[in-house]
Amino acid sequence: MKRFKAGIAALGVLAFSLHFGAAVPALAAPEEAEATAPLVGKPALWKIADEDTTVYLFGTIHALPEGARWSDGPIETALAGADELVTEIPMDAAKDPAAQQMVMGKAMLTDGSTLRDRLSEEDRASYEAALATLGMPVATFDRFEPWFAGMNMAMIPLMKAGYSMENGVELAVDQLAADDAIRTGLETLDQQIDMFDSLPEQSQIAFLMAPAGNIDQIAPLMERMTSAWLEGDSDRLAELMNLGLDDEHLADALLYKRNAKWAAWVDDRMDRPGTVFIAVGAGHLAGSKSVQDFLGERGVTVTRVQ
Repeated sequence: MKRFKAGIAALGVLAFSLHFGAAVPALAAPEEAEATAPLVGKPALWKIADEDTTVYLFGTIHALPEGARWSDGPIETALAGADELVTEIPMDAAKDPAAQQMVMGKAMLTDGSTLRDRLSEEDRASYEAALATLGMPVATFDRFEPWFAGMNMAMIPLMKAGYSMENGVELAVDQLAADDAIRTGLETLDQQIDMFDSLPEQSQIAFLMAPAGNIDQIAPLMERMTSAWLEGDSDRLAELMNLGLDDEHLADALLYKRNAKWAAWVDDRMDRPGTVFIAVGAGHLAGSKSVQDFLGERGVTVTRVQ
């Protein structure tokens, strides 16, 4: 179960996984999900403010079912009044064909081996069983590095359950923000891809085997995470998303180092006037070593708005 949580926690930081999942032919036509009642809620929103600067912190879910409603009230008001919208990566980064080629180039194995060659006998059996459960050939990801296969394996059950980046929070936030608001990113797509590509191979395999070993539990856990997010229950969200990150390299690379850097960015941004709305994966704003925790260490007061 710990390995499972580690893999699911990574979903909270993948702003681009569905865009590049479509690069694998097997993912091009996910099954249609059964219609369900719309999800409605009030996710958490935080604020840092002084006499001439306001920065909002909002945790996102990168993929949601169709019809989810969550922006009414303080979130929509904050977005409408923001001079600057900041997301993990620029909103148009994943749409660039050159960027897609870059991702695929780094995701491919180049030494003649296959992904399954790199797995232990036990992991290979579990991995192939997961692909069979998904109705996919066992060789689907043979040409790819473990991090890329893990990214896609974690997303396929969610796509089948009706989750989509098109219904995710980032696109909605971009649409709700003022047309003349500056749009920037805390990171580049290259930096996010390098974050995965530079992980030690055993950490990459752990990232892959987390969803592969628990393929039937991914969608139910995502439902619980979405429910906690909509209820603004950051403690429960942290428990679901972050506490299973027992791989040191994964935890540091995916969450803690980035949270510290983003807190430094916010602290520096407070020196300039304006209103900024920052939307990042909800896992970065929940639990210990969150962005808020690192801001607190810098003496910056963070107030819960909703």
